[in-house]
Amino acid sequence: MTKKIMVGAVPVGGGAPVSIQSMCSTKTDDVSATVDQILRLEEAGCEIVRVAVPDMAAARAVGPIRSRIHIPLVADIHFDYKLALECVTQGIDKIRINPGNIGGEDRVQAVAEACRRAGIPIRIGVNGGSLEKELLKKYGGATSEALAESALGHAALLEKFDFTDICISVKCSSVPVTMGAYQLLSQRCPYPLHLGVTEAGTPGMGVIKSAMGIGGLLCLGIGDTLRVTLTADPVEEIGAAKKILLAAGLRQEGPNLISCPTCGRTNIDLIPMAQEVERRLAGCTKPITVAVMGCAVNGPGEAAAADVGIAGGKGEGLLFAKGVILRKVPQEQLVDALMEEIGKL
Repeated sequence: MTKKIMVGAVPVGGGAPVSIQSMCSTKTDDVSATVDQILRLEEAGCEIVRVAVPDMAAARAVGPIRSRIHIPLVADIHFDYKLALECVTQGIDKIRINPGNIGGEDRVQAVAEACRRAGIPIRIGVNGGSLEKELLKKYGGATSEALAESALGHAALLEKFDFTDICISVKCSSVPVTMGAYQLLSQRCPYPLHLGVTEAGTPGMGVIKSAMGIGGLLCLGIGDTLRVTLTADPVEEIGAAKKILLAAGLRQEGPNLISCPTCGRTNIDLIPMAQEVERRLAGCTKPITVAVMGCAVNGPGEAAAADVGIAGGKGEGLLFAKGVILRKVPQEQLVDALMEEIGKL
C-alpha cells in the first residue's frame, strides 16, 4: 500500500478511493472564466483540479479562485520556483513541479520547506518529452526505465530536504512505456502514483489510450489518482475517467449498461434500443447493472448477473432480473417496461 497524502480534504494513496483529476484550459489569471470551468468540472464529478501557473499574475489568481470553488486546487509550476512560493502564500492545495527544471537545489529546498510549513504535498511530474539529457543518453531514449529513474531521482532530492508528502507521475504518449514506468515505480517507492497517458489526443483515440494505460494499471492494483488527458473540453475527461474506474471495478456510481454486439440471431433493432436505454439512464444514480440483449440466447443466461434487463425476440421480448424471466413484453414496449422495473429498484 502506498503512503497517504492529503490534497486539501481529499486523501490520495494509502488505500483511499482512486480520485479523478482534470486541468483547466482557461487562462488562470482570468478568474471568472477559470472558476466557471472548475464549477462545471465539479458538477461532472471532478475531485481535484489543476491550473497552469506560467507567471506571477496566474499565481496571484490562485487565492481568488480557491475561495470560490469546492475541490482542491493544484498549481502547475515550471522553471520559476518563486511562482510556487507565491501559490503557497495564496493557499494552494498541492504543487506540481519537475524539480529538475526550476533551478539549483537551493530553490527546490525553498519550495519543499514552504510546502512542509503549509502542509502542502508536491507532485513530481516527469514527462517523456522533458527527461534529462544524461538519462536519454543512458537509456537510448524516453524509456520506462528512464522515466522511473528520473522520478526517483527527483524524489530523492525532496527527501534530502526532509520532504516526503510526495505524489509521482511519469507520463508519456506511449501506452507501453507509460505502463512500464509506473510498474517500476510501484516496485521501487512508497509514494502514491498519479496515473495518466499524456498527449493522448482527441477523444476518439485518447479515450482508448487512457483506458488501456490507466485502466490496465488499475487492474494490476497500481494507481491512486488519475487524469485522462484529452484534446477536448476538460469536462469530457471526467466522463471518460468515470467509465475507466467503472470498467476496472473500482467504482459503482450510477448504472452499468451492458449490451450485446448483435448477430444473425437478433430479431429486434437492438442498436437504437440500446442507445435509447443509455439516454434514459443518463440521470439515474442507482448502482445497478442493466442489460440490453438481442435474443434469448444472450438474454437471461449470459446476462444473469444484471439487476434487470431485456432480451429481444420476434414481435416480443423478455424482461428479466438476475437471470429470472419476469414476463414477456411486446417489442415496442420493452424499453418502457425496463425503465419501469428500474424505477422499482
